Amino acid sequence: MEKNKLVLLVLCFFLVVEASWATFQEPIKIATVGNSITYGSKVVNREKNSYPAQLQELLGDSYEVRNFGVSGRTLLKKGDRPYWETEAYSNALEFEPDIVFIKLGTNDSKLQNRVYLEEYESDYTDLIASFKAVNDKVRIVILLPLPAFTSDTTNIWNPILKDEIIPKARSVAYKTASEVLDLYQLFIDQPELLPDNVHPSSLGATVIANRLYETVMFQESSTINIFESDDIKIKETENFYGYRQTNFEFNGIPSKVVEPKIIAAGRPWVLRARFWGHESQTDIALLERGFHIAYCDVANLFGGPEAVKRWDVFYELMTHAGLSKKVVLEGMSRGGLIVYNWAEKNPGKIAAVYADAPVLNGKSWPGGLENGKGSLSDWEAFKKVYALKSDRDIANFKGDPIYKIKSIAKGGYPMLHVCGAADEVVPIAENTKLFEEGIKAHGGAIEVIYKEGIGHHPHSLENPSPIVDFILRATNQKVNFAVIPAPSPEYRSAAGWIEGKDWWAQANDIDSLCQASKEIDLLLIGNSITQGWGGNRPNVTHAPGKEAAELYFKDLNWIGAGISGDRTQHVLYRIKNWNYEAANPKMIVLAIGVNNFGNNTASEIAAGIREAVKAIQEKFSPATKIMLFGPLPTGLDPTTDRREKYNKIHSLIKNLGDQRNVFYYNVVNEFSDDKGFLKTAYYSNDGIHLLPEGYKVLGEFIRNNSLHNNQIRKP
Repeated sequence: MEKNKLVLLVLCFFLVVEASWATFQEPIKIATVGNSITYGSKVVNREKNSYPAQLQELLGDSYEVRNFGVSGRTLLKKGDRPYWETEAYSNALEFEPDIVFIKLGTNDSKLQNRVYLEEYESDYTDLIASFKAVNDKVRIVILLPLPAFTSDTTNIWNPILKDEIIPKARSVAYKTASEVLDLYQLFIDQPELLPDNVHPSSLGATVIANRLYETVMFQESSTINIFESDDIKIKETENFYGYRQTNFEFNGIPSKVVEPKIIAAGRPWVLRARFWGHESQTDIALLERGFHIAYCDVANLFGGPEAVKRWDVFYELMTHAGLSKKVVLEGMSRGGLIVYNWAEKNPGKIAAVYADAPVLNGKSWPGGLENGKGSLSDWEAFKKVYALKSDRDIANFKGDPIYKIKSIAKGGYPMLHVCGAADEVVPIAENTKLFEEGIKAHGGAIEVIYKEGIGHHPHSLENPSPIVDFILRATNQKVNFAVIPAPSPEYRSAAGWIEGKDWWAQANDIDSLCQASKEIDLLLIGNSITQGWGGNRPNVTHAPGKEAAELYFKDLNWIGAGISGDRTQHVLYRIKNWNYEAANPKMIVLAIGVNNFGNNTASEIAAGIREAVKAIQEKFSPATKIMLFGPLPTGLDPTTDRREKYNKIHSLIKNLGDQRNVFYYNVVNEFSDDKGFLKTAYYSNDGIHLLPEGYKVLGEFIRNNSLHNNQIRKP
């Protein structure tokens, strides 16, 4: 018996030690190596707002992010100011990081450094090797340079970055098996995020920090071997923008697969229909995120029976090897025919469809029988594929996707089209417009991005983020930043702040007010609309709601905790990291979500609001009640997409009012006329911000409903 007790005590001891070790194990170390962009040059309050600093806040205490950026430095050893000679480089090696993000190359594009670019790859390889020497398990991630919108050809120069440095960096990624993130494409259409045409603002730094966060938190799957089948004949492997592409024949059919460096959980993949390698920015972005990109040649088969048969067999090969049972289909131009003809027959196998200027109607193209230009040689080939031998055969032909809309819509998978609005080759009126109307009429899910003034070319988008995000959401791979607590990098003179005061100054002011106050009646939490109440905020200059506050809150002890530009994630961060609960409010008014509209779906925003309510419930006294508004009414016209998103969000959060001490309100009727239009006397022209009269409506509503809930005293 005593022996058993001793064994039990020893086991308990080791369990305690193991638990303690798990609790106190060292954080994962991340080194951000780079130049002035990494350092945070030109970023207001760079200690808080540089992208390494923002990444640290996103990741939390389980990670240690250090900024080893040095302004003006080159990757080239023979450059004018080599990074190799800096103390930061020595410190980065001494740090022995687990993950290294390397963002060098911008300064190497200067005239005096271009003469040494032949040594760029070898120098980059040496830099990577130096970090592997101090930690052989280190994860290396190459960050491609941002674009430069400069005009001085002797200084940092975009053509050199795009055409010489970036391809060399991708070659290094391929040869060293390093990961690579394309920051160039993320900024190419957003020059406003680079105020001096080179360095990102604090908001630009957020774009980088978020992308790095996605990479660090990447959920991976085990590796697989696609090429085990005896029916596969491998031809060659080559570099596809830094990734390994394998060219092979399967049952004699030319095929390709590009493998990601790390496979995403669920093993998602894309089957591309046509024009391999053309406008491949979406494919590259998906490879970064762990997707396989596959191709099975069905050229000149126009989506006919033979093409469908080939894809049937190829799909079985890919899924048998371990890829997801649901595939993303990508079809450019004539690729639209096979994409939708195969999807119509295999709805349960489709995760999503991305079609780019797709041919959906053979009579339009290649037939040219309507308003399209057509192609005589392709039309002859098309007729052979479908055995169309007479005018009657052509008139009765129903083998195109345009005739299968009802069946396709029933498939239930989401669809995204990207089209040039001025396309004369594949006219949208005969293809995507007609298809879109039909899909929506039959309850299908389709989004279309029309590029004004653009013809059939160029395909895709310079910045593929809208396409990538669509695919990530469809495959459950999208990170919802609306629910991840994060400080805001906001710094704008138009925010109603004293010049020189940023988001951190506003947040600290609110925290000081809360800690200095006890037993307050109202704590108003939100964005610029809430900030507009004014109150005892020393760094706020614009308060259109001041008159309404004096009228309806005059006898109350209240604090306005609104900050211009805030989204759900910023409110979450403030609630979790500051001491608002010190004020012990009787009632919290939460109005948040409208600033998320541009970046998040309705369901993502609703999830962020739910997290904010949960954080309040966990942090504040159980006696504190919550008056939940979510986003306040927006969208002057009730038929706009903005109002549709507003309505969807409220349909998703209204059940939060069923919780104890949570009172949910949708005040759209209070701000609308009898036709549903927001009253212009209450709103500024943006259909978001309230005018003084609008604040009076809201103030009276808050006052009356707070009284109804017996939370604040009567005047």
